[in-house]
Amino acid sequence: MKEIPIGLVGYGTIGQGVAAVLAMNGEEISRKLNAKVYLKHVVEKDIDRPFDVPLAQGVLSNDLDRLLNDPTVEIGIELIGGTTIAKQIVEKMLKAGKHVVTANKALLAHHGKELFQLARKHNRCIAFEASCGGGIPLIESIRRGLIANDVQAMYGIVNGTCNYILTAMIREGKDYAVALKEAQIAGFAEANPSLDVNGTDSAHKLTILSSLAFGQDIPFECIHIEGIDTISIEDVRYGNELGYVLKLLAIGIKEQGGVSVRVHPAFISKHDPLSLVSGPFNAVSVYGNAVGHTMFYGRGAGRMPTASAVVSDVIDIILGNAGRTFNELAVLPDVAPKADIKPMEEISSRYYLRLMVIDRPGVLAKLTEIFGRFNMSISAITQREGSVYDARGEAIVPVVVLTHRAREGNVQSAIREIAGLEVCTQEPICIRVVDEHPEWQ
Repeated sequence: MKEIPIGLVGYGTIGQGVAAVLAMNGEEISRKLNAKVYLKHVVEKDIDRPFDVPLAQGVLSNDLDRLLNDPTVEIGIELIGGTTIAKQIVEKMLKAGKHVVTANKALLAHHGKELFQLARKHNRCIAFEASCGGGIPLIESIRRGLIANDVQAMYGIVNGTCNYILTAMIREGKDYAVALKEAQIAGFAEANPSLDVNGTDSAHKLTILSSLAFGQDIPFECIHIEGIDTISIEDVRYGNELGYVLKLLAIGIKEQGGVSVRVHPAFISKHDPLSLVSGPFNAVSVYGNAVGHTMFYGRGAGRMPTASAVVSDVIDIILGNAGRTFNELAVLPDVAPKADIKPMEEISSRYYLRLMVIDRPGVLAKLTEIFGRFNMSISAITQREGSVYDARGEAIVPVVVLTHRAREGNVQSAIREIAGLEVCTQEPICIRVVDEHPEWQ
């Protein structure tokens, strides 16, 4: 039986998962391929620390050159993360004639275009199924399974940390800080969760997914990003009473005037299938003009799901599928046309607003006058009872507003004017209400 040696850089959580998958399913993989796939070189900075998954003698080292200079190794896996050293390693592997498999969404979002160009220069390919959605076969499905479609829109829950936190807030009534702490204890949030909770991780994934789905070059810098780190339990509760569930959505839509790409918290209907995605799970709804609505669901992170996608990419390269797809489909950002990005202020949406105002006669009239001036039509408005008083003994009450569809720029202008009112006691809260594709409206 033919033997196919593989090189791996980074023996952390996912790297050890790759070794575990090859050990656990090695016989089945060999049967399907009629070839034995095994790790010949594993490069790790700290080789003296304990590992959960042991390797054969002589496989582990801290010498990258052993991997680069071995002509029998034609596939290298990068799993160290980050965008600096990881980029250098990927470049070295490509220049050494290795195909590359990576799960590094940040690297591809920021440097994918130049790395893809380098791969083509050296007649190699880069496979990256594990970069988005962990074990969910998103990349393959969008790039090949939906190739006959003009993809019109995608809406995704692509960060398990945020979804875990929001699920705890929705179902258990916990505030953000408590839910985050529990996510960290449970292993679903990093010690420093900033890139997750501020929306950056979701934006990295949206950069990759939207570029593939629309077949256009969509730079990371063009994505509007908001996170969940300012979400309060009050808004989660009020939204729930109105029939909505709060999610952090990664959204890409082809619209008149360009492609809208954005990451932000959004209220979605309890009848929307994405509203049922809970805990650390991910899901992405994709709409094609021929297939209609498709939805991909599963574990979006974790050792074994992500390792499953990495090993699948290795096998795809061995079979020759990854190389043909990489070289023959004009969907990657280095060969696709540059997208026309629709400015955020030009999008239209429905909006949830919470305004903390002094309970005085005429306040609601003033608010509605401002909304009317900025062409914002009110769907519902409620003044809730307040139990907070200012220094003069006047009650401060929350006014919750739902709007019909309105232009983003108009809404933000109205919010700025309201924030400047003497009766407005804190910065207004604005959360978009997202209606998916008409198929689900």
